Amino acid sequence: MINYDFNWSVVTTNLDRLMAGLGTTLEIALITIVLSMILAIPVASARMSEIDVIRWIAQFYIEIFRCTPLLVQLFWIFYALPALTGVTLPGFASAIIALTLNLTAFMAEAYRSGFQSVPIEQIEAGKMLRLTSLQRLRYIILPQALRQQVPVILSLNISLFKDTALVSTIAVADLMFITNTISAQSYRALEVFTAAAIIYFAIAFPVSLITSYLERRMQSGQKTPGRRKPLRALKEATVVAAK
Repeated sequence: MINYDFNWSVVTTNLDRLMAGLGTTLEIALITIVLSMILAIPVASARMSEIDVIRWIAQFYIEIFRCTPLLVQLFWIFYALPALTGVTLPGFASAIIALTLNLTAFMAEAYRSGFQSVPIEQIEAGKMLRLTSLQRLRYIILPQALRQQVPVILSLNISLFKDTALVSTIAVADLMFITNTISAQSYRALEVFTAAAIIYFAIAFPVSLITSYLERRMQSGQKTPGRRKPLRALKEATVVAAK
């Protein structure tokens, strides 16, 4: 039987450092999520373009970042990109770029699925109201697509939050980097990494519960309130067209 003498004081005495690392982790995650949710819209639109070249470029970008490991993407941007451009990026900026490009690819596919689920009749109604493509996207397609894809988007964001642990490999002082440092200094890996796991879990688990709830609600057919929203979108579009 293994006899291990736990000493949790290493966690309590370094709690401020762990919280500082968590702050960096949350900062990276929030910036990445916001940028990706914005950038994924034009990428998803390009992926559905009727112009072959635009559609192929968007698909190529998506498949590159979906089919290669995120760790390789981080290393490529941090180590290889400076060799090609001569511009050295700090670890924080490299992490933001790599994570944003990666999440945007996945988010764009989620958006595309939502866009394609919008009834074609509503899009045709928008055309009859003489709405431009951007106006149809803003007032008809986006509101409905995003509502339908909320569980998928939340799941992607949870995965991104966990994947931020990889940025410690390029010396970004996130929660995992600080945890590694404290572990090396104290020789108390079990306590420190357990504390880090609890912190990650405490943040990701509530979002996971919300995601599961939304999925169950959508699957159970509780769509009575939601059926009014497409009509509201068309009414808003009608007001815009009238202006």
